[in-house]
Amino acid sequence: MSDKIKVMVVDDSALVRQVVTQALSRDPSIEVIGTAHDPLFALDKMKSRWPDVLIVDIEMPRMDGLTFLKKVMAERPTPIIICSSLAERGAQVTIEALAAGAVSIVTKPKLDLKSFLEDASNDIIAAVKAAAKANLRALHRPAPLSPRPASTASSVTIDRPKNSADVILPAPHGETKIFGTTDKLVAIGTSTGGTQALEAVLTRLPAVCPGIVVVQHMPERFTAMFAERLNGLCKIEVREGRDGDRIRPSLALIAPGGKHMLVKRSGAQYYVEVKDGPLVNRHKPSVDVLFRSVAQAAGKNALGIIMTGMGDDGARGLKEMFDAGASTVAEDESSCVVFGMPKEAIKLGAAEKIVPLDGIPPLITGYGNI
Repeated sequence: MSDKIKVMVVDDSALVRQVVTQALSRDPSIEVIGTAHDPLFALDKMKSRWPDVLIVDIEMPRMDGLTFLKKVMAERPTPIIICSSLAERGAQVTIEALAAGAVSIVTKPKLDLKSFLEDASNDIIAAVKAAAKANLRALHRPAPLSPRPASTASSVTIDRPKNSADVILPAPHGETKIFGTTDKLVAIGTSTGGTQALEAVLTRLPAVCPGIVVVQHMPERFTAMFAERLNGLCKIEVREGRDGDRIRPSLALIAPGGKHMLVKRSGAQYYVEVKDGPLVNRHKPSVDVLFRSVAQAAGKNALGIIMTGMGDDGARGLKEMFDAGASTVAEDESSCVVFGMPKEAIKLGAAEKIVPLDGIPPLITGYGNI
């Protein structure tokens, strides 16, 4: 028996099928067991050999990708990566697909598709590996609250990689003095599986809660539609952050895809700065950038939360928040779709508390009442 990750690519574009297959073939741990030009053909092929991961287009003949995803999830839940166009229609349906159980997104432009997909081959490989490890049950059924140690944070020396938050916001030299204010804020960072996790958290918050800033790893155009979807589901207001937006109670600001979002302070109030810049930890927006800015601007007046996601973006930033006196939380392994980012934060001693997803909304609500 092969230990390779078995992948099937379902896309009506022969070029996409060819380029994605070539990209994945570069990694010896991945095997593309088949391709299909539409979902019905894919389902017929899957009868004889079921894949570990599916890469699926949204707009296809005979059956669209969203319908196919729902059918697969109902019959035999399988990690699905959506290969979506950056066009507005594709983005809207992709948000629905993420809500229905897709693990992540690989975007494709309308022009120069082959060059783009070849350049993104490392991201496609990483997405497949993360999807293969995904805890699909966490997408639909958050784990019940279970007791955890009240404090796991400790003193750890942080090694900063070359592509750290330093390129956007330098670390302070010496102790940063933060003058008192009654304003509090909550900073959340998440990635793979985060769209479902954020929905589970934000929809459970009351109409009055602390101001919230969020980095969810997601391409540009998708974040605005994701925020719009959440706004229609939540009691609080949710929207994509704009440069200069004030962070106020009962408002959650989602960092726009393709830009970094930082927290700044003016007097006793906080606001966000949205700016361009290089990738940090291979991401833009980056959780580390947001968390560092919160550590410097808010210190003990902030609650930092790191949730499901691949990689380590946010782990160092959460440790900086903890060192600055903030309350810090990591989602536990039982409810994570991918226990990557929280795991790295816990290893650094950055998490004051470790709780399952169901335990996060009460912490946010309670923090606002302190």
